[in-house]
Amino acid sequence: MKGAFAGLIATVPMTISMMAMRRWLPWWQKGPLPPHEVTRNTLRAMNLDAVEDKHHLAATVAAHFSYGAGVGALYPFVDQLPLPNMLKGSLYGIGVWMFSYLGWLPATGILEPATEKPSQRNVLMIVAHVVWGVGLSFLFDNLYKGQPTYDIVNDHKS
Repeated sequence: MKGAFAGLIATVPMTISMMAMRRWLPWWQKGPLPPHEVTRNTLRAMNLDAVEDKHHLAATVAAHFSYGAGVGALYPFVDQLPLPNMLKGSLYGIGVWMFSYLGWLPATGILEPATEKPSQRNVLMIVAHVVWGVGLSFLFDNLYKGQPTYDIVNDHKS
């Protein structure tokens, strides 16, 4: 449960970073970001076009933050690794990106694989997942392990 809460909250800076980095993409790559595409394609596959039309933003936000919480719930297993926290979070974020965009999303037909996307969009999404992973590790470490401060520069507790 602790990892889920940290994953939910870490989705905030991730989402902000995705929206900010999207502005730097070439105009022809500024289409909808993956949370929008995943929600749209999932609702269409479930024949819920009416929901998709009326409440798409709410459904996208709910799905995106729920997924962040869901995969965040698994983070306590990764937290046990003897690695610096920022590295654990970064690697976990990249792992979630790989599992999602090279794994289950294309396997279920919800999205095409990341290998078929422009490299700039993949970089955007990988960086956003690193932001999420670092935020997750920071929150998990500070909220639940009894360590009130975190020295990002030296990657140790002070």
